Amino acid sequence: MGHVFPRHTKTNLPTAVSGDGCYIIDQNGKRYFDGSGGAAVSCLGHSDQTVQEAIKKQTEQLAFAHSGFFTTEPAEQLADLLIENAPKGLDRVYYVSGGSEAVEAALKLARQYHLERGDNDRSHVIARWQSYHGNTIGALSAGGNKWRREPFMPMLVPMSHIDPCYPYRDQQEGESDEAYGLRAANRLEAEILKVGPEKVSAFICEPVVGATMGAVAAAPGYLKRIREICDQYGVLLILDEVMCGMGRTGTLFACEHDGVTPDILCIAKGLGAGYQPIGAMLCTGKVYSAIENGSGFFQHGHTYQGHPTACAAGYAVISTMLERNLIDNVNKRSEQLMQALSDKFGQHPFVGDIRGRGLFIALELVKNRETKTPFDPSLTVHAKIKKTAFENGLICYPMPGTIDGKNGDHVLLAPPFIIEDQHIEEIVEKLSTSFSSVFDSLEN
Repeated sequence: MGHVFPRHTKTNLPTAVSGDGCYIIDQNGKRYFDGSGGAAVSCLGHSDQTVQEAIKKQTEQLAFAHSGFFTTEPAEQLADLLIENAPKGLDRVYYVSGGSEAVEAALKLARQYHLERGDNDRSHVIARWQSYHGNTIGALSAGGNKWRREPFMPMLVPMSHIDPCYPYRDQQEGESDEAYGLRAANRLEAEILKVGPEKVSAFICEPVVGATMGAVAAAPGYLKRIREICDQYGVLLILDEVMCGMGRTGTLFACEHDGVTPDILCIAKGLGAGYQPIGAMLCTGKVYSAIENGSGFFQHGHTYQGHPTACAAGYAVISTMLERNLIDNVNKRSEQLMQALSDKFGQHPFVGDIRGRGLFIALELVKNRETKTPFDPSLTVHAKIKKTAFENGLICYPMPGTIDGKNGDHVLLAPPFIIEDQHIEEIVEKLSTSFSSVFDSLEN
């Protein structure tokens, strides 16, 4: 690995040298089907010529201009396109380079919004356990992944967390989906009252939880009740769609499924589809006006925000998605993939739940289906599946700590939006082969 500081110092990674649609090819010519889009990033695959040409054209014209001095055509065009297709009420786009930056910007904007309006005591943020919002200090403080938080606890910003909306493990017998959604959402009101409504700045959550819990969508009515509670107590609602947004769940914005518009919304990953590092924070006209009619200056900023080349790539990605009706393909292939997974693993002794929305699907693994007992964390089931699947030519996204940050395993799938019938067969067969290898070794 030379002088590169890798994610894990004890791994010897193959070198990726090229991409071909849904596949990444290494230095030995081995092809890996990208069944998770990296980390739900590569929604257009790895060789989209429209996006490649847009990047090339922009670099030939203007690669970079600092946003403190200029706006640029790509930045303006992408913002217009996003707002044109965003939930009603969202009006402004603030560019960043990735998901963690988008969340940091959202947390700071929420605080400044209240300051501009004279609510100086509103600084407290409420989030959820088993969420993931990024790895910078503010985003990590909001995140509810205990394993990621633990080493840095002395450095984290004090925030409070409520239990997630997790039907598979939290919904009571005989409780309707709607009743459960209401019960889960009302935890927010209880926490606001506990902290003191006059102190709470914002509530942040993922409409569909990604890496930490594995494609867990909000129960029916959950987000609408959350919206009502936030409105009642003057709390801003921040939705983190970094992983689940940009078409991944079958609508361009994940919150469209729930009929809710947040005050602030975070996107990244699929916005650039991996072709350029780009993210964005969207906000409503109400939030923007507080800054515009107050100090006029958002006290935040990054060198590469609104990067022309990144914005040109983002515009090409979203335009391609819309013009080629790829979100329709997400919904079509979602039904096929979910059916194929259910047929293959629906009665599997170690698969407790198959869930998700769009091409954002996960399988929760259990030692016992009846009791939902997880595997002992020391078995590192998630790591064994990731390694075995990779050897079999399938990139998937298994994670540990699904239940509480320590216990539980799941496998997340987030393939490119361009998949076809044969790719669904390949995903299921390679995952099945990998499961057989890993679970047979655990039983022996």
